[in-house]
Amino acid sequence: MKAVVCKAWGLPDTLEVQELPDLAPGPGQVAIDVKAAGVNFPDVLIIQGKYQVKPPLPFTPGNELAGVVRAVGDGVAHVKVGDKVIAFTQLGAFAEQVVAPAQAVMPMPPGMDFDTAAAITLTYGTSHHAVVDRAALKAGETMLVLGAAGGVGLAAIEIGKALGARVIAAASSEDKLAVCRAHGADATINYSAGDLREAIKEATGGKGPDVIYDPVGGAYAEPAFRSIAWRGRYLVVGFANGEIPKLPFNLMLLKGASVVGVFWGDFVRKEPKANLAAMHQLLGWLGEGKIRPLISKRYPLADTHLALEDMAARKVTGKVVIVP
Repeated sequence: MKAVVCKAWGLPDTLEVQELPDLAPGPGQVAIDVKAAGVNFPDVLIIQGKYQVKPPLPFTPGNELAGVVRAVGDGVAHVKVGDKVIAFTQLGAFAEQVVAPAQAVMPMPPGMDFDTAAAITLTYGTSHHAVVDRAALKAGETMLVLGAAGGVGLAAIEIGKALGARVIAAASSEDKLAVCRAHGADATINYSAGDLREAIKEATGGKGPDVIYDPVGGAYAEPAFRSIAWRGRYLVVGFANGEIPKLPFNLMLLKGASVVGVFWGDFVRKEPKANLAAMHQLLGWLGEGKIRPLISKRYPLADTHLALEDMAARKVTGKVVIVP
């Protein structure tokens, strides 16, 4: 089978596609023929050795996928050979085959396509954990989403609307903001075209957002936090900008506000039952049409490096997938 291999820390163009032996599951494992694998910003970081988790070299990146079960190990009863499944694997998804722990594999709902199934675990899982669990967003509250046209941003918009909140989307171009409106945003802010604080003030009638969802970091974090409502919750989701912001602690005091960390990967490992419940709610919302993953582009396995380069350059709207 073919797989993308990271042999040394570096940029996407250092990745290689290699022919490797077919995979067989051990006890409690499931071997899957990969039909689609979602691409996420952590994939860009992990191949450079810049992510929170640093795997030993060499390794195959990619952590969310959908496919067909090719074999099951001893003790696996909830899926069988030939079943269509969704899996979150930590590593290994950018390949024709992958082996996953049984607890990380769930059956695909009837009627779902592989691309959509591969796009729902990390982005929607992250945003559900952030918005529902960590921020406890309530109906009638207002949430501001920075970097709103990316995968986690669009997911946050849809989840916020599913909960009955008002959602303001901020992005860097009018084209991206049009996508945000198509996915439910009530108001939009182009933060490359004016003063962010003034735009937030205008969009919230001077009150400020109750929740700020920030997967970007960088220079927009402080002006956004200065605009937060009393008892607001600022969600630290990631640093796609590349810069980790530094916030003065007196702002939290003056606003009675919280800075809340969001690390979905560790949430999955430490609270698997809670994550499974979240996934079931997301799949229910998907069936009701409340969430609609946007697959903007598909890449063959040989072009995985191009997908990661586009992700690094913030050219991706919604989700892109690798199709082995």
